[in-house]
Amino acid sequence: MMAARPVKPSVTSPPRDADQEKQVLVNAATVQVESRPKPLIRLRDLSATSRAQGAIRDILITGIHHVKKHPRCVRIESLHRWQVEVVLEQKINEFFGDAESTGFGTGWWSGILSVFLGFLAFGGVLCLHFPQFLTSAEFRPFYSLHAIRLLIQFLILAAVAFGVISSLLRKKKTLSLTGMLLAIAATAWGGSSVKVNGSQLNGVTIGIDWFLLDLLLMALIYVPLERIWPRYPEQGTFRKGWTQDVVYFMSTHLPIQVLSFLVLLPATQATKYLGVPALQALIARMPWILQFCLAIVVADVAEYFIHLALHKVPVLWRFHSIHHSSKALDWIAGSRSHFVDDTLVRGFILVPLLFGFSQSIILGYLVFVTLHATWTHCNFGPNAKWLEEFLVMPRYHHWHHTSQKEGIDKNFAIHFPWIDRIFGTYYYPDKWPELYGLDGEEISPSFLGQTIEPFLGKRKTS
Repeated sequence: MMAARPVKPSVTSPPRDADQEKQVLVNAATVQVESRPKPLIRLRDLSATSRAQGAIRDILITGIHHVKKHPRCVRIESLHRWQVEVVLEQKINEFFGDAESTGFGTGWWSGILSVFLGFLAFGGVLCLHFPQFLTSAEFRPFYSLHAIRLLIQFLILAAVAFGVISSLLRKKKTLSLTGMLLAIAATAWGGSSVKVNGSQLNGVTIGIDWFLLDLLLMALIYVPLERIWPRYPEQGTFRKGWTQDVVYFMSTHLPIQVLSFLVLLPATQATKYLGVPALQALIARMPWILQFCLAIVVADVAEYFIHLALHKVPVLWRFHSIHHSSKALDWIAGSRSHFVDDTLVRGFILVPLLFGFSQSIILGYLVFVTLHATWTHCNFGPNAKWLEEFLVMPRYHHWHHTSQKEGIDKNFAIHFPWIDRIFGTYYYPDKWPELYGLDGEEISPSFLGQTIEPFLGKRKTS
């Protein structure tokens, strides 16, 4: 969970309304090679030669799949994917939304809770049916099957209850019916009583259990904070781009075995040869709480330097800039991160921790960094003046994400602002930033494009 590195003074355009978004899609679908290029389709960059122009004509005539045959036309394929994502998000909003108020007591939030809890319940039952494929061996030791069954029962009952409340309070019944149908489907498929064959819990898996439980925990903690004490009240929970951030949240949870292999194996091998037994023994004699605080300091210093490198080294910035592309920050925006970025940061932090700290200390730190780093991205207004000099608060990290000139390449520390003071990268004015996101850089607007594009080389600047 990192932050934004703009390049030059920000120039942002006002947000488009629904009609303008539709017009962008129409323009993209009907654009001609000879016409002046639209801002999101830079045909002048793609058609420098007649060969490229011919490629573009082929695409317009025979379909977007021909982009793969012409590498210089990647931007058009990326735009096509972005159009699909935008349309999908619009369709979801139109399907569930209406013109009524979304405040408390209107049935909106009870409907949202019904759908959310019904989705979690159905996902939990799915994991009980196929634990050998959908539950991660790395995560199973941290929860009991009995507790999961009780949780699924509660989720089903709560989804139905909130669905009934929403249906009574709101004219449009889509939210309430969807939530109750998910709960009914989970119950019909066996509910919490599904038998689990423990002898088959081996092999390659994806971490749907980790994804569902972490999503539940994070949403229960941070959504109420953002709705009760928001810094930007006009920024809703389902603001523009929320579906893409949910995809990023999934992408950092489902391939847990792959990420564990990429991070743990190199880190373990490094500490095997570089570990200092005398240091490990010295740290082990300290009180647990002192070990924990020391681990946070060590991790934050390590994170500071890898974070600095991600900003300063161009090839690394291509990956890290994905994290900075969010135009609005909230708890789930912090999940927007390229897997290469995630792997580098986790590995670089884990190596020094493995040198001298026990597994319980490292596990405690991982819980702490997950909660704290998510909180620093929140749309959360209150600040504790007495604490903000010692601990990174949301406003401090928001300045790292700004695209305003004065905040560029500042506030690299994740936990302790005094680390930035030591290295001369501290910036903390008594106000919030006004602009977020990348400044003067163009990245692919689609998830798949953002995943592939950093491997292809330099991107365009606007």
